[in-house]
Amino acid sequence: MPNVNVLDIKGNNVGSIDLPESLFGVEMKEHAVYEVVKNQLANKRQGTHSAKTRGEVRGGGKKPWRQKGTGRARQGSIRSPQWRGGGVVFAPKPRDYSYTVPKKVRRVALKTLLTSKVVEDEIIVLNELSLDSISTKNAKAILEAIKADKTVYIAVAEANENVYKSFRNIEGVEVVVVNNMNVYDLIRHNTLVITEAAVKKAEEVFA
Repeated sequence: MPNVNVLDIKGNNVGSIDLPESLFGVEMKEHAVYEVVKNQLANKRQGTHSAKTRGEVRGGGKKPWRQKGTGRARQGSIRSPQWRGGGVVFAPKPRDYSYTVPKKVRRVALKTLLTSKVVEDEIIVLNELSLDSISTKNAKAILEAIKADKTVYIAVAEANENVYKSFRNIEGVEVVVVNNMNVYDLIRHNTLVITEAAVKKAEEVFA
C-alpha cells in the first residue's frame, strides 16, 4: 500500500497516509489510457466541417464545349473537381465523432494514471484545502508552499466556491470534485494535488 506524506496549505508535513492500493497501486495498463484519451478527444470534436461536392456548387449546368472536335479534353461541367471553383471530391460533411468506451476500461485508465502519479512522485496530499475568501494571491501562495509547480490538477471532496474561484485564474491549474476526475485532464497536468477527504471519496467512487 503506497504511503505518502500529508502536507498542510503552508507546506508543513503533518503526517502520512496509506493510499488505497486499489487506486494507487494497480498494474499499469497504458493502452487503456490511450483508448480513453482518444475517446475523450473524439467526443470533443464538433464535427461541423463541410465542403460542397460538384452537385452542390452553384453553376456549371452548361457543357463548356462540345464533346468532340475541339482538340481539348472532354468536359461536362465547369464545376467538376479539376476546375477552379469546382466541387470537392469526397467532400467532408457534418458528422458525429463521439463513441463510447466501456466503463471498466475508463476505470482501468484512471487507476493507471493515479498509480503513475505515485510512482513518479507527482502527487501531493493535503490534510485539507479551504480559503476564507476568494483570493488568487492566497491560492498562488499555497501552490508555492507545497511546491506544486508547472501544471496542477487539484481534486477536492466537495465543491467549494472560494477554492474554485481562487485557483481558476492561475494558468495551468484546474480544480475538480474528485468524482469528476477524468483521464485526459489528469494526463495533461504534471502534479496531482488531492485532499485526504478526496482520497477517501475516490476510494468509494472508483475502487
